[in-house]
Amino acid sequence: MTDRPIRVLVADDHTIVRSGIRHVLEGEPGFDVVGEASNGTEAFELATELHPDVVVLDISMPGESGLQIAARLGTVPSPPRVLILSMHDNAEYVLETAATELRSAIRAICRGESYFSPPVASRLSAAVRGEHETRAAPLEQLTGREREVLEGIARGRTNKEIAADLGISYRTVETHRESLMNKLQIRTVAELTRFALGAGIVEP
Repeated sequence: MTDRPIRVLVADDHTIVRSGIRHVLEGEPGFDVVGEASNGTEAFELATELHPDVVVLDISMPGESGLQIAARLGTVPSPPRVLILSMHDNAEYVLETAATELRSAIRAICRGESYFSPPVASRLSAAVRGEHETRAAPLEQLTGREREVLEGIARGRTNKEIAADLGISYRTVETHRESLMNKLQIRTVAELTRFALGAGIVEP
């Protein structure tokens, strides 16, 4: 691997988040943000046009999700490495994330290694050791915003109403809802509501 900067494409539907990531990366030698995308389709097009080393993808974006784009990028010639950001819902991510962790993650996947944030790595380690999850474990998998969406669903709110309550887009609510169902292995609104009641997220 040469000493040239790592070429990075940043894809997130929040302008301030993209600017924050650019600031974090370009604030230290070794990184070159070659482009920014605000949705999944644009991210794929720019990735195939600019040939970055690493594509940083928000998991929830308008149009295709970060996971869908990552899968599509895996089919192109000389595919870029992909880093999925899955733990933020809004611009607060810029202030809360650790700059050193983001840089370390990009360097690691550029070397062909896997990278998981400490909370995810801890859960994977427990799974490998065969530890049984407690009743609270499924709830611990959820982000703060996913819990808010779950509460809205359990209270009978529509996706449009939840989006208005939380100040996010309708599509973002849909993405969180899909993520909730995948994490909790639940397929219906009724089951989501029962889970929320059992976990104490909403009162009967």
